[in-house]
Amino acid sequence: MSFRKVVRQSKFRHVFGQPVKNDQCYDDIRVSRVTWDSTFCAVNPKFMAVIVEASGGGAFLVLPLHKTGRIDKSYPTVCGHTGPVLDIDWCPHNDNVIASGSEDCTVMVWQIPDNGLTLPLTEPVVVLEGHSKRVGIITWHPTARNVLLSAGCDNVVIIWNVGTAEELYRLDDLHPDLIYNVSWNRDGSLFCSACKDKTVRIIDPRRGLVVAEKERAHEGARPMRAIFLADGKIFTTGFSRMSERQMALWGPDNLEEPITQQELDSSNGALLPFYDPDTNVVYVCGKGDSSIRYFEITEEPPYIHFLNTFTSKEPQRGMGWMPKRGLDVNKCEIARFYKLHERKCEPIIMTVPRKSDLFQDDLYPDTAGPEAAIEAEDWVAGNTAGPVLISLREAYVPTKQRDLKVNKKNVLHESRPASRPGSAARLSAPPALTTSMPTATGGSGRLEEVLQELKNLRVVVAEQGERIAKLEQQLSSMENGDV
Repeated sequence: MSFRKVVRQSKFRHVFGQPVKNDQCYDDIRVSRVTWDSTFCAVNPKFMAVIVEASGGGAFLVLPLHKTGRIDKSYPTVCGHTGPVLDIDWCPHNDNVIASGSEDCTVMVWQIPDNGLTLPLTEPVVVLEGHSKRVGIITWHPTARNVLLSAGCDNVVIIWNVGTAEELYRLDDLHPDLIYNVSWNRDGSLFCSACKDKTVRIIDPRRGLVVAEKERAHEGARPMRAIFLADGKIFTTGFSRMSERQMALWGPDNLEEPITQQELDSSNGALLPFYDPDTNVVYVCGKGDSSIRYFEITEEPPYIHFLNTFTSKEPQRGMGWMPKRGLDVNKCEIARFYKLHERKCEPIIMTVPRKSDLFQDDLYPDTAGPEAAIEAEDWVAGNTAGPVLISLREAYVPTKQRDLKVNKKNVLHESRPASRPGSAARLSAPPALTTSMPTATGGSGRLEEVLQELKNLRVVVAEQGERIAKLEQQLSSMENGDV
């Protein structure tokens, strides 16, 4: 009798999660208490954004990734909304641009300066108004530049061209009830949605048609989620009639019966799925849980293979997910989460243990890069393109971002002039320092101080050089027996 087939071969079988040390967490963040099942956190290779408590409106915090430790209560926020912020999403093609949806029925798009905020940001680059109720879902198109989808509690999905501040498509008769979530497919030709009427729909936004739908995908009344996988299948999470949490896999050509359906447990928090198309691993986080489960999706039964569970003591209020190009390939890091506690954000690193220090090709196939594959106008004209892939072999280095410009009269005067220095200024710090100082208040006096200090340091260095020469001479004499 052979036991060779008992253990399934998988390079992700030993993936383990590890929280970072306390000094690498973001402390004293007042995470929003609004009742809404979004992730409350969005991350890219430059910034981490968290929706926070704010009096008299809505706000979210944007921190450069390296700004860890205790965050001062007076740290500037993005605070242009008049109602609580419900969802935020970084643009996949510009790491300085973030969109937000709010209870004030608007969508706002913001440009964050390269070094983060020094003053509260109240003026968005563009305001998109078209929803009659609060906007709870924001998601950028994966391959077309400046295309943004928003969904509100008015059961309407609107697709915008942010570059011109115009409404491209308005889908107002496809969802009879509250929309729980929306997910684009790999090339952005379709999106799937989960709705309060327990139906999962696959929608072609350019034709305004429901391509396929499955009623009662999960029998329970609690919120469910649906996401597209790389091969076109749909992964859903939801609840059974007995309020047990479930997940299921569906084929796009036949939504009548799931390929597989599994029950997880009987907790009551909504399950948030995060999917890595490069490794085909799905991470499932429950709101209010203290664990992250991860599964590998394959072509052979049972199709959804349990890999492991990361557990911690504290429950999670929300969760951020780093894109693949922001990971540390030298440490074989295949995922990084940003777990929101009540008063802090804790990064959790998922690693595949490897003995070799070489680049691991099998863990890091070419992944979606920051370049848009097509322009918004091409996508509207009916063109479709997959993501522009980049290799992580040379450890991705961020390129200079272009400013988001909106070609609409009276929406945007000139973009903030001092929002971004050029890449050359970043590389040559001393020239940037001396040229920027006179522009500050009392800058010329400060410049004289620095120059005087530099002069004093040169004198000290010269004196130390002479002293070292004398000591070396004495040492030489002692070694030669002259003393």
